Amino acid sequence: MTKFRPLVSITALLATLQFSGLAFAESDVSIEEPAVSSEQGMSQDDGLLPLDDLRMFTKVYNHIRQGYVKDISDRELLEYAIKGMLAELDPHSSYLDSDRFAKLQVNTSGEFGGLGIEVGMEDGFVKVVSPMDDTPASRAGVQAGDLIIKLAGKPVKGMALSDAVELMRGPKGSEVVLTIIRDGVEQPFDLTLTRDTIKVASVRSRMLEPGYGYLRVAQFQGNTGDQVVEQIRKLKKDDPRLKGLILDLRNNPGGVLQASVAVADAFLEEGLIVYTEGRLRNGEQTYSAKPGDEIEDLPLIVLINEGSASASEIVAGALQDHRRAVIVGTDSFGKGSVQTVIPIAKDRAIKMTTALYYTPGGRSIQAQGIKPDIVVERAKVTAINPQLRTTEADLDGHLSNGNGGKENGSAERQANAEPALVETDNQLAEALNLLKGFTVFGERRLPKPAVASTAQRLGLAETHADAAQ
Repeated sequence: MTKFRPLVSITALLATLQFSGLAFAESDVSIEEPAVSSEQGMSQDDGLLPLDDLRMFTKVYNHIRQGYVKDISDRELLEYAIKGMLAELDPHSSYLDSDRFAKLQVNTSGEFGGLGIEVGMEDGFVKVVSPMDDTPASRAGVQAGDLIIKLAGKPVKGMALSDAVELMRGPKGSEVVLTIIRDGVEQPFDLTLTRDTIKVASVRSRMLEPGYGYLRVAQFQGNTGDQVVEQIRKLKKDDPRLKGLILDLRNNPGGVLQASVAVADAFLEEGLIVYTEGRLRNGEQTYSAKPGDEIEDLPLIVLINEGSASASEIVAGALQDHRRAVIVGTDSFGKGSVQTVIPIAKDRAIKMTTALYYTPGGRSIQAQGIKPDIVVERAKVTAINPQLRTTEADLDGHLSNGNGGKENGSAERQANAEPALVETDNQLAEALNLLKGFTVFGERRLPKPAVASTAQRLGLAETHADAAQ
């Protein structure tokens, strides 16, 4: 057995720990070099490293290297020590090894090797929310509502969603087999997909109905603010008579702080958006809106739920405090802290909580979350569809439409029927109804337009005047 030799002396260990502080200097954290001998105690109150505790650390380190059942390299042990320090701070501080550091960069850049599927969990299986356009998933015929029961032959029942996503990602050109259950298909079937480079658009938009726009922000990446402005302008171009907008932040885990500021700024003319408080000199920051509301003070609804966290809560909180939007849904996650990523090597970093953020009204969201103005729980709603009934257009010898409009009989209605929004997404349906209510109420408060009488519209005003004489 090789006799244990200490990796470093106490003095060298102190130097190593001080060297790690160079990374903190980029965040304006200065670490004072201890000016004491190895025989002197180091006062924690003076900001110096505690020598007795460091001696205890080296003893534990010594015992592990000598007696642990398996041989572990010094590098691994030191990484374990770093991980342990950060893990004990809070749930959001962590050590990022090369793989995790790369994944973090992927999440903020929005580009990775994968299949192009937006997924969620249902009854323990991975459910396809939507295949992204022009991706391996859409080209292979994956459909919204599909349940993925196996990934690469591995059952997903009981698997964490993050683990399932990890199995779907991989190098461009590699293949993965998905076993799928689909409504209307009796047996599960396999689809073989070839991974490609996926560029995630963190923002999507569409018109729900004429005049009512929908904006979905899936996560906050570096360019999300620009994408939000771009999509709003696209909606206004598609429908110049835009009456209101729904901003969907449900299940948005957050992301880049500056991106959340940019999104909130898109709907505010002025005022504070968020401020942070921390121990570092740059930990106290304020972010304010610049002039220019992209939807020009039109009614705005923001959808949130328990999956809306961090940057999502910054946006919802700012718009709620400024009374710029009505928040609909359920209480948000409650993550009111800011993490700073500090590189400590070429491919490694630490993610450390450095500040708490507060809404313009001074609310700390930490461990509380944003409470919606109107609570709407997610629910399965089934519309009551009456049995097919005879309409006027079905009667023999019926008169044609007086304006020459197309007939709308029972057959046409059945052919054109679509699932009601309330059946597929009751929260979105409630938000749309609320948005319509704002519009109707606002229009009713406007001066009433002059309305011509029936006689005037028919050109009979003079005849009626003569008759009156």
